[in-house]
Amino acid sequence: MMHEFLTANRMELIHRCRAKVSQRSAPKPTAEELEDGIPLFLDQLIKTLRVEQTTEPMRSRKVSGPSSGGKAESESSEIGQTAARHGQDLLRRGFTVEQVVHDYGDLCQAITDLASESGTPFEMDEFRTLNRCLDNGIAVAVAGFNHQRDFVVANKQALAENERLGFFAHELRNLLNSATLALTVIKEGHVALNGAMGDVLDRSMVGMRNLIDGSLSMVRMTAGMPLQQRLFSVADFIAEVKLSASLEATINECALSVSDVDPRLAVEADRDLLSSAVGNLLQNAFKFTHPKSEVTLNAHAVADRILIEVQDHCGGLAPGDAEKMFLPFTQMGEDKTGIGLGLSIARRSVEVNEGTLSVRDVPGAGCVFTIDLPRHSMPKVFSASSGLAAAS
Repeated sequence: MMHEFLTANRMELIHRCRAKVSQRSAPKPTAEELEDGIPLFLDQLIKTLRVEQTTEPMRSRKVSGPSSGGKAESESSEIGQTAARHGQDLLRRGFTVEQVVHDYGDLCQAITDLASESGTPFEMDEFRTLNRCLDNGIAVAVAGFNHQRDFVVANKQALAENERLGFFAHELRNLLNSATLALTVIKEGHVALNGAMGDVLDRSMVGMRNLIDGSLSMVRMTAGMPLQQRLFSVADFIAEVKLSASLEATINECALSVSDVDPRLAVEADRDLLSSAVGNLLQNAFKFTHPKSEVTLNAHAVADRILIEVQDHCGGLAPGDAEKMFLPFTQMGEDKTGIGLGLSIARRSVEVNEGTLSVRDVPGAGCVFTIDLPRHSMPKVFSASSGLAAAS
């Protein structure tokens, strides 16, 4: 009988399984896996086969689970409980779901090989019991593995979200405190609104605006909210950006140069997200450009593309910085204010609008950030006074 064969050859079967497991690529199995995984399953398989030789064979289902594969019954069986722990343990140790399945396949192969070598025959019902135990063991182990994986993923996401919220709250509190103190001093009448305290107030208000705008863009993208894409004039867009960026340039003691834009040029995009992207690029430029230097905002067409460029005078990038600076929570310079999400948000905002964002180093001078978008044209309208078509 199979249970007698398995009992007599238990150590040999375990040895063969351990040999197969030990041949895996990294990560290597631990002593706990080798002791608590397949050996326990093998003992439960033997127990199931023995019970099936008694006058109450159906009691074996409490050990093995049902042949129908019912989820609740399989998980509550002895094999199911052991398999669930085994699957969870393998995930914690860095194994894959394929390796979970291989553990049980190794035992099946070891039993088949040893039986063939010794010429031991088995009854068809015994093979059915073996398959039922393997099926239930694999199914519950994989379910346990996946459950643990989902828990780990959810926990990582929660930690990441808490980290983002913590950074946001910390930065917002600092800016709000600065604005409150500046406003209090100004209201007391000891300083003028257009003096140093006024500059602090302006800087704090602009910082809060940038922080909130960037966070709202991130929320829109991560929440999967639909894009509000529409056709709009690049010239009008750049003029609007210039208006909001001028104050920030003054606060950071640098000049903002904005080139003229062909009024016929247009893009089809989510204007709010694109505005957030350009705003983040300008904020980054103002932050790192040298004092009294110039930040340039330029938009022009090249073939079928629209290029929006922001150039600063930060002195150039260190080797490797261009590849890392778009990663979330990355701050490359000495100024560590902010939460390091601006460039990451800018890139995502551009990419969801079917564009690309790249950076080019200008050694010894600064760097140029380029937003590349599909080119469109503003529709032409008919001018009654001139009888000519003109760009709207």
